[in-house]
Amino acid sequence: MIELDRRTFIKSAGAGGASCALATLLPGSLAALEQKPLQGVGKEVASICEMCSTRCPISARVVDDKNVFISGNKAAKSFGGKVCARGGAGHSLLYDPQRIVKPLRRVGERGEGKWEEISWQEAYKTIAQKLNQIKQDHGPEAVAFSSKSGSLSGHLFHLGKAFGSPNTFTHATTCPGGYVIAAKAMFGTKVKRDLSNSKYIINFGHNLYEGINMSETRGMMKAQMDKGAKLVVFEPRFSVVADKADEWFAIRPGTDVTVALALCHVLIYDNLYDKAFIERHVEGFDAFAKEVKAYTPEWAEGISDVPAKDIRRIAHEFAAKAPHAVVDFGHRATFTPEEFEMRRALFAANILIGNIERKGGLYLGKKAKTYNKFAGDKVAPGLGKPGVEGMPKPQAKRIDQVDEQYAMMWSSGGIYQTILDATLEAKPYQLRAWVMSRTNPMQTMTDRALVVETLKKLDFVVSCDVYISETAAYADIILPESTYLERDEEIADKSGKNPAYYVRQRVVETIGDTKPSWQIFKELGHEMGLEQYFPWENMESLQLLQLDRDMARYDEIKQKGYVSYGKPLMLREPSMVAAFVKQYPNAKPTDDDGTYASAMSFKTPSGKIELSSDKVEKMAAGRGVIKYREVKLKQDNELYFIQGKVAVHTNGATHNVPMLANLMSDNGVWIHPVTAGRLGISSGDKIRLTSSVGSEEGTALVTPGIRQDTVFAYMGFGSKNKELARATGKGVHCGNLLPNATAPVCGMNIHTTGITLAKI
Repeated sequence: MIELDRRTFIKSAGAGGASCALATLLPGSLAALEQKPLQGVGKEVASICEMCSTRCPISARVVDDKNVFISGNKAAKSFGGKVCARGGAGHSLLYDPQRIVKPLRRVGERGEGKWEEISWQEAYKTIAQKLNQIKQDHGPEAVAFSSKSGSLSGHLFHLGKAFGSPNTFTHATTCPGGYVIAAKAMFGTKVKRDLSNSKYIINFGHNLYEGINMSETRGMMKAQMDKGAKLVVFEPRFSVVADKADEWFAIRPGTDVTVALALCHVLIYDNLYDKAFIERHVEGFDAFAKEVKAYTPEWAEGISDVPAKDIRRIAHEFAAKAPHAVVDFGHRATFTPEEFEMRRALFAANILIGNIERKGGLYLGKKAKTYNKFAGDKVAPGLGKPGVEGMPKPQAKRIDQVDEQYAMMWSSGGIYQTILDATLEAKPYQLRAWVMSRTNPMQTMTDRALVVETLKKLDFVVSCDVYISETAAYADIILPESTYLERDEEIADKSGKNPAYYVRQRVVETIGDTKPSWQIFKELGHEMGLEQYFPWENMESLQLLQLDRDMARYDEIKQKGYVSYGKPLMLREPSMVAAFVKQYPNAKPTDDDGTYASAMSFKTPSGKIELSSDKVEKMAAGRGVIKYREVKLKQDNELYFIQGKVAVHTNGATHNVPMLANLMSDNGVWIHPVTAGRLGISSGDKIRLTSSVGSEEGTALVTPGIRQDTVFAYMGFGSKNKELARATGKGVHCGNLLPNATAPVCGMNIHTTGITLAKI
């Protein structure tokens, strides 16, 4: 028996955060295709991981001409020089025999799985002819372009704009869009968490110990282990983050907003809020306070099942640690139609204690322009955005512009699932083609059958990927992208409390006939007659344009991979401001209290933080003030069905990666013992889950770590295409059980529904 003290117990959450990964290459057809040894680009190459959307800085090298050793980049201190299990497994993509290494053309029916290899030129020619013909017959708006957000989206969307289509979409409404839009409404921009300096953390299902973000995950571990921070978790299941918490409350799915509003009620009506901060920096407090007067802890208990006495106690404890305390605004939690209100309520609790720009609270990123303004000198060089003159302006509206309430989402990734409506129902007009890059809506969107119907109806579908994903299996042309270990990309801004940049660089020479996405879409653009919109010759020339041809900076960032400038700055933290002013003689004069509070401004109509918003009211009547609205997520005879992330996989992207598939290939369905006993189900039994749109077979995992009225499964499993041999048919396909529904204002695809459960 091994005994663990609390410190060791918490530390075990980071077990997946290995410092390196090393494994031999897999034998197979691809390995046979490439007889030559693995060619490293350099002795040690600094780059960026891409096994999830966090994109941690890494350092990698080739070992014995056949392996890749991956570790964290030690220059990126907040990441701790570490990689997680997913990051460590990145090298196993290289010689995976199931990886695609040549362009493919469909020769059977869509989804039938019959392909032939073709040349790049033939692939480009076919795509150019098809898309240009659709443009001629129906207009460029009849083609949608979608991509996983981040570096992958830029070049595809550039092609889409050059083509003339307004319809470009990231995956935002299937994952992070809710909190992004809530932040835009209240702060005018995104905000960041300073978890490592928090003394009290309230968490609503943001499972950083499974949905790992190395910087934030390590920050929360540091807060708990080194600072003694208290962690309180509200989540329907006993997740890893709940396991490492001081207190866990098994909240009813979809009722997070009630507890958040009740916390705000206590903060206001028990006189615990920061009045000076509210008066100086916040708009709309009176309207919000009037609304939350009715949202007492007793009211919240009746809906959420969280005891009123605990809500009141936690609010007092939270306020006692202010401003070095935080309500985590979350990432992927239990989505409901009231996602926008839930995220705003979480932000509101932070605003009330005045933790903005304070250690342990929330802050705005300090990019070079802002940072230099305060320093009174050019401390940090800027990063250019090379533009192209004469880019055509779309003549048609976006397909998601039919409802004004979604206006903030149009420039934040768009409402991804409207591609389904525009294809199947011609709302607001008919889509004819879909070009996508490294995105898998068959897994990440809801109602898989609807996605299949959409893909079958389209005239033409193109997918750029490293595997024949479940979605790529329905494409007409598949373009094989190089893995992140084989490609260079632009320099990216990674600024936090001070400016920082990093860059992805090739670690190994390209394997097979694959290409980086920037090259694919540039060459395709040329074939489509759009060459004037792609004036850069290669990635090096594009990087130099970003750096205004400063060769010294270019060499530095290429060598280090990650560079940061200046001292960390939070505008209302006296100690940080004092250190900043001491460092820079020309720094902006401080306020009388030794801070830059008076210089703090927000990109909202009022220039202040908006607890209540006239802008939102105009977009969506009745939603200017945060309020509770009752939702019904299941029928009385059903169980709640919820999903979440696991530490060794990334949503619908990694389940076929050899090392990760070996670590976890199935997603057992969590069922409470009382519920299982009533249905005669034991752990390991085959079970059937049935919803209003689909049915799935899975394996029962009976555990007390979940509510009796709820079942849970990790997402991304159960692929239904034969090309993903390691993932096909393994586990429950969550998207096949979720009806297609969209949340107001933020446009989120809702990921909670009701199911019935039976033993097979």
